[in-house]
Amino acid sequence: MLITHEREKLIQAINFFARNTRKFGKIKLFKLLYFLDFEHYKLTGRNVTGLTYYAWPKGPVPVDLYNEIDNPPSDLSDAFQIEKRALKENWMLAITPKVDFSGHHFTKREMMIMKNLAEEYRDTDAESMIEATHLENLPWDRVYNKEGKKQKEIPYSLAIRNDERDYVMKISEAREEIMEKLR
Repeated sequence: MLITHEREKLIQAINFFARNTRKFGKIKLFKLLYFLDFEHYKLTGRNVTGLTYYAWPKGPVPVDLYNEIDNPPSDLSDAFQIEKRALKENWMLAITPKVDFSGHHFTKREMMIMKNLAEEYRDTDAESMIEATHLENLPWDRVYNKEGKKQKEIPYSLAIRNDERDYVMKISEAREEIMEKLR
């Protein structure tokens, strides 16, 4: 199986959050990846993992990854043990790394965002993570509640306030020009 740079970053981001937070399951994973991607997009005009998020009732969900979790492809099953764990009144799908974390795929900015998120949400449970993504005027809220587009894609552009949009887009375009010249 050919693993792209973007896919490797996704796997290593999951690995990082699994190692640096508690109460780590599927729901918490989805919310941490959402925060990572949207925060990075807000700063640079591009996401980290390549995931697309949809506005589901319990918050943003990367549907492609959601569909893989129950029947993981070899790259995920080789990197993680995914199992049901009993909680007091429910259960969670826990994700435990089988491989060491490698940060060499990430920029300093990406690592900083991941570290900040892991620190901020270290002990947060799934229900609190859901609440954090439901805050008023965040991208999920704007799509799900304000626009009434349930189950629809959450555009990354919603991470940027209107007064910031031109600035971020100029940075993104300049980065793309530099990358094009390097190819």
